[in-house]
Amino acid sequence: MMSYQIPITICSWTLGDKCSFEERVKATKDAGYEGIGLRTENYVDALSEGLTDQDILAILDKYQMRVTEVEYIVQWAEENRSYEQKYKEQLCFHMCRLFNVEHINCGLMENYDIAYTAQKLKELCQRAGDLIIGVEPMPYSGLPTFEKAFKVVEESKAKNAMLILDTWHWVRANQDYHPLTKEEAQKVISIQINDAYERPYAKAILRDESMHDRLAPGTGAKDTARFVKMIKEAGIIPKVIGVEVINDAHLEKGLNHMTDYTYQATEKVLKEAWPELLS
Repeated sequence: MMSYQIPITICSWTLGDKCSFEERVKATKDAGYEGIGLRTENYVDALSEGLTDQDILAILDKYQMRVTEVEYIVQWAEENRSYEQKYKEQLCFHMCRLFNVEHINCGLMENYDIAYTAQKLKELCQRAGDLIIGVEPMPYSGLPTFEKAFKVVEESKAKNAMLILDTWHWVRANQDYHPLTKEEAQKVISIQINDAYERPYAKAILRDESMHDRLAPGTGAKDTARFVKMIKEAGIIPKVIGVEVINDAHLEKGLNHMTDYTYQATEKVLKEAWPELLS
């Protein structure tokens, strides 16, 4: 197992939502990962197991594992947000402080114009205080491309508004790997890596591919190594390299298979694309 300067983190969805908190942490540690991502749902599930915050921290300490990624705030641009979404937002803030994580992954399914979305992002960033809001462009969302997401972040003028880039979302938005400007690179807080088939699902069900049939880094047709090199060449030092491989077929083989398989695939890509990350 290698040691990396940036924590290689298994994203929450990679391990689904059917395991206990300790099972999730143990499988992640055994595979060689240095960090684990949690959604608010995972945290609530842990509490529902009867665990307290202190119990959760104790399990992390037992396996010498840390939470390095917190997600997911959504519907933040709606005028009349539900209490559920307001509470989910507050849970994300709490989780960041509990686990000492500096940024939160955020998405936006609703499609609004740039000026309105930027204003709502500014308001979210104000509520977040010293935490960083990482906006993730997704091809089936209201921020389908890097270009629109970057414009929204820039127009918000919030210092804690940044971007999270994901290989799958990048290629499924039909974006070429290209040099990022200095201004663009400065707004990237974190990355998530994976791979995809050559041909996408039909547009109407593209989100189904995202949530059920992503491929491990370097095992598909979309050159994960080139995505990583694009990040490296831009001078970006992401807080986290998340491995988000949402794949039903592999997850059915068990947690240990999923963690081992994705870690080994990730390690192979990083050795090729960014060997300098090795400590």
